[in-house]
Amino acid sequence: MAMLVLNEEQQMLRDAAKGFLAEQAPVSQLRQLRDSRDETGFSPALWQGMVDMGFVGTLLAEAFGGSAFGHVGMGQVFEQAGRNLSVSPLLSTAVLGVCALQLAGTPAQQQDMLPAIAEGRLLTALAVDEAARHAPARVAATAKAQGDGYLLNGEKRFVIDGHVANSLIVSARTAGAEQDRDGITLFLVDAKAPGVSIERTSMVDSRNAAIVRFKDVQLNSAALLGQVGQGFAVLEALLDVANAQIAAELLGIASQAFEVTVKYLQERKQFGVTLGSFQGLQHRCAHLFSEIELVKSVVIKALIALDEGDAQAPVLVSLAKAKASEVAELATNEAIQMHGGMGMTDEFDVGLFIKRARPLQQLFGDYRFHADRFATLRGY
Repeated sequence: MAMLVLNEEQQMLRDAAKGFLAEQAPVSQLRQLRDSRDETGFSPALWQGMVDMGFVGTLLAEAFGGSAFGHVGMGQVFEQAGRNLSVSPLLSTAVLGVCALQLAGTPAQQQDMLPAIAEGRLLTALAVDEAARHAPARVAATAKAQGDGYLLNGEKRFVIDGHVANSLIVSARTAGAEQDRDGITLFLVDAKAPGVSIERTSMVDSRNAAIVRFKDVQLNSAALLGQVGQGFAVLEALLDVANAQIAAELLGIASQAFEVTVKYLQERKQFGVTLGSFQGLQHRCAHLFSEIELVKSVVIKALIALDEGDAQAPVLVSLAKAKASEVAELATNEAIQMHGGMGMTDEFDVGLFIKRARPLQQLFGDYRFHADRFATLRGY
């Protein structure tokens, strides 16, 4: 039975992430990126700093320039990113890109791309969803065999960091009907290849998603990531890894929103007494505190399961994502309500937490998606 506590090295990584992100990527940086309508959508200097700190190589094998610190380690970085609303391509590249290549890449693909990711020279993006709701098996994009390669056609939505990525990881159908799990194949597609068009969209959290369209994109056999028609199993494993880190970020968001709110209740006076002295608000805070403690436990349990290759990892990841989504929603709602009318204004940071939480809750499956998946995996 794994202990639900961090070891000394993981604690050191958490402390390093806490100090670095609070100083180099605080909420004020998000505001600046938003207000200046920054072309990149994140700070390249910050990304280089994250490379230098080793955060980008947390999941990477040492042979490729990483530290192989594992999912629990990476979860500490994501929790702190949630607390500071830090903007970076960490999820799209250091989690999704790295794990896709480690799960399914050929030695040549790994050698070509992983050291470049570790050094901060290569950004990736996962292009999986095609409709408003997450449904990884619903793939209408097609890759038809042509000569010794493929011809890719289709459209992907909500491609996080799609407009800055050098390489896209794309799910396309090489066989089967639109909802079949069999017949899905993964490809590595150069974002600048002829026939690839990328439309940047900005979401309510001021982050970047993109709509990516493929029109007769010619791929050679080296673009294949994994086995033909067997991509769904890799995709599921990849989405589990991503959702565990998203749950960790949601935990950070919920924790920070709660702490900021408690501080406000202790300072703000109404009728000559502090708001924190009202018993009704104390009860709501106590309830929220205990919910956040639960999320801490399920998130670390899911991360440990991924590190240990536990067969229950998919169940635990869906539990963590569902619970973290539910509690982040509660925490951000309560934060705004307890701040009163001021919580609705832009000069208070608390509103930015709710704006980040909502798209994150939806990304790669919302509460309902993961509650349903948890139930299915448990045989209900």
